[in-house]
Amino acid sequence: MSVLDQSDNDPGPGDTMQERAGDGRLKRWILLDANRWSIVGILTIGLFAMLVAFIAASPAPITILQTESSVNFVFSSLVTGVITAVTLILGINQLVIAQELGPLGKQRNQMQGAMDFRQDVEDVAGLTVSPTEPATFFRALVEASQKQADTVRNGISDDIAGDVHEKIEEYIDDITDNASEVSDQLNGAEFGTFQVLNAALDYDYSRKIHTGRRIQNEHRSSLSEEVLNEFDDLLEILQFLGPAREHFKTFYFQWELINLSHAILYTAVPALITAFAMILFFDPRFISGTVLGMDTALLVVCASVTIGTAPFIVLLAYILRIATVAKRTLAVGPFTLRESGGAEDIHWEE
Repeated sequence: MSVLDQSDNDPGPGDTMQERAGDGRLKRWILLDANRWSIVGILTIGLFAMLVAFIAASPAPITILQTESSVNFVFSSLVTGVITAVTLILGINQLVIAQELGPLGKQRNQMQGAMDFRQDVEDVAGLTVSPTEPATFFRALVEASQKQADTVRNGISDDIAGDVHEKIEEYIDDITDNASEVSDQLNGAEFGTFQVLNAALDYDYSRKIHTGRRIQNEHRSSLSEEVLNEFDDLLEILQFLGPAREHFKTFYFQWELINLSHAILYTAVPALITAFAMILFFDPRFISGTVLGMDTALLVVCASVTIGTAPFIVLLAYILRIATVAKRTLAVGPFTLRESGGAEDIHWEE
């Protein structure tokens, strides 16, 4: 354990989201990193294989395939489910669109709020004009925190106590190393992909704010007024990262919900066509033969059920990532909403 962790009882195990959440690579890939259509493909193939294996190993398939009413019941239920899912998605679309609508006064206040925030960022980060692209804007803030951390380092006197000097150096290294990694991730990232938000999640600004305030308050007597002022500027930059990330997260959620709506509508049409075709035209007596030793009618039913459930698989794939991001970014600021390995100490003023 580092000196910084020992003294500050740091609740976070690392900077990146994977380190903080303790996820394995496979779990993180499924929940966050993987293209959603890759997850849809894996789930679709898995469902088809499970259906074939389950029905082939059961004595029931022959009876089911010989009874048209059973097949009709299954696909009638799927038709009802698909129509309900499409209705739900239309409701989500209306909710997203409703957030973009409003009277002129509301739109003007939003515009003014955005411009005020940009002006504040420009003032504290030393920018002439802040970037318009989300990835570049967030990268500018991250690099500004890196530069300000180096300014704090350069202002530290060599005659302060060794443990205090080491603690501050480690804190600065933590900021600069993490900022360098996140800046590289954001370089060339395009909004609309998870890459921008993924990089933003890997910059643990809240822990850096908490640790910086602890160092500043506990060792105020050892630091010069100039260094304390530089510390204040550093913390101010870090505090801008919270609302900036939440703002981009809101944009990302809206973007993903619109993509989800399109994907479900695209898959709902073949799902409904397949379900209606099975209800109206399927007759196991006219489907003969085998494929790889399995009854062809059995495979037709399994494939049709898989196609019919495609909208729900798409919904699952997208909601997995949206819900995961939402759960891990509930708090804005230095609050820890996860297991931290023990209760945090309370420090009272003396």
